[in-house]
Parts: sequence; C-alpha cells; structure tokens
Amino acid sequence: MNNKLNTYGFGNSAAGVTDVATRNRVLRNTYWLLAISMIPTVLGAWIGVAAGFAGLVAGSPGMSALLFLAVAFGFMFAIEKTKNSSMGVVLLLAFTFFMGLMLARILSLTLSYSNGPALIMYAFGGTAAVFGVMATIATVSKRDFSGLAKFLFVGVVLLILAGIANIWLQMPALMITLSVIAIAIFSIFILIDVQRVVNGGETNYITATLAIYLDVYNVFVNLLALLGIFGGNRD
Repeated sequence: MNNKLNTYGFGNSAAGVTDVATRNRVLRNTYWLLAISMIPTVLGAWIGVAAGFAGLVAGSPGMSALLFLAVAFGFMFAIEKTKNSSMGVVLLLAFTFFMGLMLARILSLTLSYSNGPALIMYAFGGTAAVFGVMATIATVSKRDFSGLAKFLFVGVVLLILAGIANIWLQMPALMITLSVIAIAIFSIFILIDVQRVVNGGETNYITATLAIYLDVYNVFVNLLALLGIFGGNRD
C-alpha cells in the first residue's frame, strides 16, 4: 500500500526509490505541512465547541457518521487530484479544519469533566509520544514494514463497520475494544507512512502529509476516548 489514499483507490505514488536529497526534502516538507495543518484543526475544534456543533452531530448520529464519511472521502479524492498544485495544500488545510470541527463532540464531552483540559493535554502528549517513537523507528530501522499495510487496512474497514454498528448497539465494552485496536493500528500506520517517505516510496509531500495526519488524528481521538472513559472526573 503506497498510502491510505491509494488503498482506498485514489492515485498512485512514485514506485521508484529517489535520491537522498529528494527524500529528505519530501520528509522535511511533510513535517512542516503536518505542523501547519494543526492550526486549522485547532481552529475548527475551537469553533465547533464554541458553536455547539456537537449538539447537531448528536441529534442524528447515524446520518452524521455517513455524512462525515462522504465529506471526508470527497476531500481525500479532491486532494489526490490536486496534489501536484498549490490547490492541494489549500484543500488539505480545509480538510484539517473540517476534521477539527468533527472533534467538537468528543472535546465537548471531555470538557464536561472537571479534569477535561488535563485529559486533552494527556491525549495530546501521548499522541506526540507515539508519533515520535514511530517516526524514529521508521527513520532508523532497516526493516520494511510496508507488508503490514494490507492487513492493517482490513482492520480499518472492520473498525469503521463496527464503529457504525455501535452507534445503535451502544456497547461500552465494544467501544473500548475498538479504541484500543484503533490506537494500535494507526500507530503502526504512522511507522509505515513515515518509512515510505524515508525510503523514497512517496515523493509527494501533500499525499504524505494527508496519510500521516489521518494516522495522528485517529490515535489522538481514540486515546482521548479511553482517557475520558477511565479517567474522566465528574466531581
């Protein structure tokens, strides 16, 4: 799997191995764009919480989930089509703003706890730690982890289906299990997606940023969900 966009059927990454200078440039640009993408994400999350966006989503969770998937895949398709132009960056940042809006529900729930702000910081710190460890392994390891991607993608599909089903089942144990599995899967995806850039398999920094952003986003959301379940304080 060249990246999650390709797995979903969008586009193709460069198959050949590029020179070291090109690989370093793509990796550097990817990290910069990933850092910049956090700005619209935080902005979207703040607007979503302040505007009560979570209430709109909670009103019809099933329809909201389907609408989210439709908009998200629409953005990913558009980003893939424009990845070689500045419009790709614009669409990527617009997508991260949208994803920030989608954080409104879990952030609002977390902030309802007396220790909510601390939980958010713990989730942020934990996500940063996971990213740091996986990115380091991807950079220094000689082992090729790309063979795991197909199995992980099957896991992602099952996670999506189980998550949609749990909207109606409302099983706390299933939610906890899915969050743990999601953290494991997307942590490994960080390793795979960063290594793809390091090894020269991905030469477009917009596509690389999108893939890694999705990994980081999912680790954060699921880690925050677990922290809220086990550490949320209503007092």
